[in-house]
Amino acid sequence: MSEDRQLIQEILRGSQAAMEVLTRKYYKDVFAFVYRKTGNRDLAYDLTQEIFIKVIQKIHSYSNSGSFKSWVFTIAVNHCRDHWKSADYNRSLKQSELPETLTNEKTNVSYIFAQKETRERVKSAIGELPEYQRDAIILKYYHQMKIHEIASVTEANESTVKSRLKQGLGKLAKLLERGEEYGQQQKK
Repeated sequence: MSEDRQLIQEILRGSQAAMEVLTRKYYKDVFAFVYRKTGNRDLAYDLTQEIFIKVIQKIHSYSNSGSFKSWVFTIAVNHCRDHWKSADYNRSLKQSELPETLTNEKTNVSYIFAQKETRERVKSAIGELPEYQRDAIILKYYHQMKIHEIASVTEANESTVKSRLKQGLGKLAKLLERGEEYGQQQKK
């Protein structure tokens, strides 16, 4: 039996300590996901707290059919969607820092993340992507989720996830090229 399943069984029997262990195990990843989506540390903190309250409230409905991590991220994605539906979403919010790399066989943009001076352009470009492409990219490249896990979390089929990743990376590359051309024109 996996560690998560053992902890869930203890939680269902009323163990507060098991809930704390499970929360600590996934808190950083969920917070990082939410922070990358919002670009606002305080908002990400609040939303992450709300997500874990939902996890606690719904833990009895976890069916053990998939990974617990995917189940938690499903709640996180849906909670963020609900938040944006209920609040005015300001697209001008900057995306979070993106310290990890992003690669695609056809459009290798990993070098951009390594360059500190272009980080703000990357944040801005990711912020311009449609939410469904942004979610797929963040889950794939920053949380190392597999296509089938992203499909489960975002409630889409695997071919749709692949398409969102491909289109999102293509748009990201174009946005970054456009920004680079603009920056070169400004220097002249």
